[in-house]
Amino acid sequence: MNSRSAEVVRNTKETQIRVLVNLDGSGQSALSTGVGFFDHMLDQLARHGALDLTIEAKGDLHIDGHHTIEDVGITLGQAVAKAAGDKAGIRRYGHAYVPLDEALSRVVVDFSGRPGLEWHVPFTRAMIGEFDVDLAHEFFQGFANHALVTLHVDNLRGDNAHHQCETVFKAFARALRMALEPDPRAAGVVPSTKGTL
Repeated sequence: MNSRSAEVVRNTKETQIRVLVNLDGSGQSALSTGVGFFDHMLDQLARHGALDLTIEAKGDLHIDGHHTIEDVGITLGQAVAKAAGDKAGIRRYGHAYVPLDEALSRVVVDFSGRPGLEWHVPFTRAMIGEFDVDLAHEFFQGFANHALVTLHVDNLRGDNAHHQCETVFKAFARALRMALEPDPRAAGVVPSTKGTL
């Protein structure tokens, strides 16, 4: 693995999760969470974020998807933080607007070292297939807390909940890609006046 790759394994009584991420990938993914729509969203994340992503998750889906989806967010956040290392030479900030038909979402990310999530996604229905839309928030909360990022997620418009959720994940992917890109004008420099993030 190159220096911008990481593997994290998380085992609890509720879930067993393995995440492998390469920040300098080509959008390849191997996903198995047991939740079909969530795998579809993670595939969008890999493809549009230009990440190579392997996620294997076994969880207590007989209860519901909550633990599995939240814990994937936690584990992915840990893996991205580990792969980003001291964050020297990255852009740090990323943002993206992504439309899908009538839906439009904006995501802004800062690899600040300070976890925080602002979530403004008024889903038009509670379920997308077998996917409880509340769990999208749980995924991003877990990610923000453990990647140590400030994350602002806004669905600006949308009537179709599938489209709303997909634009959020695609915009997140593009914002992440921008923030983690090497900045040729600041090679090797940590992007903070503090000298550390």
